Amino acid sequence: MNKDSRPEPEALLAEARKEGRGRLKIFLGAAPGVGKTYAMLEAAQRRKSEGVDVVVGVVETHRRAETEQLVAGLDVLPRTEIAYGGRPLAEMDLDGLLARRPRLALVDELAHTNVPGSRHAKRWQDVEELLDAGIDVYSTLNIQHLESLNDVVARIVRVKVRETVPDKVLELADEIELVDLPPEELIERLRQGKVYVPEQIARAIQNFFSKGNLTALRELAMRVAADRVDAQMAAHMRSHAIAGPWPAQDRVLVCVNEAPVSKALVRAAKRMAERSRTDWIAASVVTPQSEHLPDAAKDAIAETLRLAETLGADIATIHSESHVADEILAFARSRNVSRIVIGRPRPRRFTAWFTRETVAEEIIRKADDFEVTIISADPGEARKAVIRGKVLVSERDPKAYLWSALSVIAATAVAIFVNRLFPVESLSLFFLVAVLGVAARFGLWPSIFASGLAFLSYNFFLTEPFFTFEIANQDLVLTLFLFLLVAIVTGNLAARLRDQARTQRAIAKRTANLFDFSRKVASVASLDDVVWAAVTHVASTMQCSSMILMPDASGQLAIVGGMPPEDRLEARDRGAAEWAWDKREPAGWSSPTLPSATWLFLPMKSADRVHGLLAVQFGTRQYITTEERRLLDSLVDQVGLAIERTKLASDMEQSRLLAETESLRAALLSSVSHDLRTPLVSIIGAATSLVDADEALGVAGRHAMAETIRDEGERLNRYVQNLLDMTRLGYGALKVARQPVDLREVIGRALRCLESDLAGHRVVRTLPASLPDVSGDAVLLEQVVMNILDNASKYAPPGSQVTLSAEATAEFVSVAIADEGPGIPEADRAHVFDMFFRVRAGDGQPGGTGLGLAIAKGIIEAHGGSIRTEPAKADGTGTRMVLTLPTISKAPEDTT
Repeated sequence: MNKDSRPEPEALLAEARKEGRGRLKIFLGAAPGVGKTYAMLEAAQRRKSEGVDVVVGVVETHRRAETEQLVAGLDVLPRTEIAYGGRPLAEMDLDGLLARRPRLALVDELAHTNVPGSRHAKRWQDVEELLDAGIDVYSTLNIQHLESLNDVVARIVRVKVRETVPDKVLELADEIELVDLPPEELIERLRQGKVYVPEQIARAIQNFFSKGNLTALRELAMRVAADRVDAQMAAHMRSHAIAGPWPAQDRVLVCVNEAPVSKALVRAAKRMAERSRTDWIAASVVTPQSEHLPDAAKDAIAETLRLAETLGADIATIHSESHVADEILAFARSRNVSRIVIGRPRPRRFTAWFTRETVAEEIIRKADDFEVTIISADPGEARKAVIRGKVLVSERDPKAYLWSALSVIAATAVAIFVNRLFPVESLSLFFLVAVLGVAARFGLWPSIFASGLAFLSYNFFLTEPFFTFEIANQDLVLTLFLFLLVAIVTGNLAARLRDQARTQRAIAKRTANLFDFSRKVASVASLDDVVWAAVTHVASTMQCSSMILMPDASGQLAIVGGMPPEDRLEARDRGAAEWAWDKREPAGWSSPTLPSATWLFLPMKSADRVHGLLAVQFGTRQYITTEERRLLDSLVDQVGLAIERTKLASDMEQSRLLAETESLRAALLSSVSHDLRTPLVSIIGAATSLVDADEALGVAGRHAMAETIRDEGERLNRYVQNLLDMTRLGYGALKVARQPVDLREVIGRALRCLESDLAGHRVVRTLPASLPDVSGDAVLLEQVVMNILDNASKYAPPGSQVTLSAEATAEFVSVAIADEGPGIPEADRAHVFDMFFRVRAGDGQPGGTGLGLAIAKGIIEAHGGSIRTEPAKADGTGTRMVLTLPTISKAPEDTT
């Protein structure tokens, strides 16, 4: 069975996936007010009259009387209310619709965004769930809501549409009905108040609903509908094994090769496509022999395809093993092409009849269902375009023919030897093996030479009369000539297999190089590593020089890497690079722009910006082949993505640092504005009382005011000291002046300094009579104890007990400070030592900067010790801070 008469498996799978799903029909319009909802309701009423169960899931009538009349008589599902922003909002009841399970559901405004809290963010996702449940859906959509046209519409109407629908939703539609209305009629409907409320009409006509905008949107809608219908027709043809083409829409295919007439073909195809306002495709055919074309021929094909791409063609590559014409026709049918443009068959040398397929003539003979246009070359080009049999460089090598002769001589010697030992009738197989070996190693023409030599040798040495070219037995004449024919055919097949193997090895090598580069750039982390990996890989893969240019701090393009290393560009190359950077288009050698440059500059793009330029230089070559350009484009895309990944990682790190800095800044400002002002207010108030007070204040009053100033001043000093110490810790500038320290004395001095703060608490000290000295800074350790005691005085209720205890081993001394406060929640224990972190304690939370414990942790760790927090009691209440410091024998030698 011919493969063209079978449905394509992918098309059948697509059809199978639709089994059990509902069908989607979209009423597509160019703008609001064209009557999409009205047309949908009319179609629904017709379906209801046919006995179909129709339910209105959601329909927006916008209070239009004629629309509301069409809703009457249909089963309308009540909407569900979802609370948002303190008020209920109505949305389609998806669960109710699924439970009701009608045959047809009406879901208006496909691009609608659902209220937060709904099951799906978008209404088109609700529709997908309905389709999966087997429910048919009618819906409406304006062309400006299609995702792929969002930017196009924004340029036309100068309004960015926020609610969009992915193009895949349109592809899901089983049917699209274009609801069209001329711009004049739509504007008249707008003036009559049938689209917007009166106060919005004038502004709408001047902006979105201008005649030019509506005409452009109308054309977009028609094109989208036509493209979708064309795609559905192509899918139908593939699934039903319809060979095609169906001339529903013209599409032009131009076939190009290395012939000089190819450029004329491209220009003619462009004119045809413009006259018929249709798409056109420029295709080249890649065969096993294409790898061995001369560089000039490859350059000619590449130049022709670049010309076609410049003129707006879709570029395609058709891979063929042998039957080129059949592959071209199959490709044309798959793309629903209606017209094929080819060059007139070229004159042929006699030898070409044995080595080259008559592609043009075969297309003319077989293309019964296509319109074939033949373009003739001028006489001068026709003389240059004579088809000759391709003889590869390796096939011209005299060594190949010498090895062919030696192979035949070896086969002859083996055959003579075997024939003398035990005569057999199949001696020709030895010669066939020799011919196959030559074909596999050296190609077609050496194998043909070996076939002729084998024919003569077999006749001279192994047929009677021996050592002559006469044939005594006439029956052997046919055998010998059949042997020659078989030898030539098998040699030809082996040579083709060799060429195909070489081609596959080349493709596999390119693919492996591409994969290797993907893996390599995915593993590097810095921009310099990406640049180095890119230039070295491009240079080794493409066999060229490469470099990467990126903007420096001043915005000027600079070379950031090259292979071989390069640090300057000539003036013409610099101009091409700047043009490519400014226009975001390729420029330089082998491109339509500034081709006199010696480098080809390709922009490395990502989704929203250009990161730099990748430049390549191929020495004396004139053009880059299509396959090389595609590989290079793939490499450029991967380099661009890799650079974007490194930049995103750097941006994320900078954002994180900025966020942390902002958080610290906000916390510091909050601390300075509140906690530092509190003691200042008390100091200023007490000082003002002392200045303004009369004799009635008395000595006791003045003494109380002075004590207030002293206490608040000491508190302010502690806050400022904490801020300074935290800064020193952050910059690594805190130096520990080591000397033997008695922790009992440190605790005593801290209690005396906080005597007034701890006056409302019972302080219990359970310290041993002696403790081993620790090596450290007594002032800093005193500050640690004061910070912890200050926390205990703030958070423990008045009258509660604060306990200080200590224990020692040969290596460490541990000091524990416990209070009877509410304790630290388990979720917050890991953060109490973070800067500016304060346990959430409601409105009655005591003042403080949130730095005390962070500073205590930094100082203790600078001494080589540790600090931890744990509940003071089994029920989780109370807080117990445990400081562990090494004794003098275990103290670190140098700590900063």
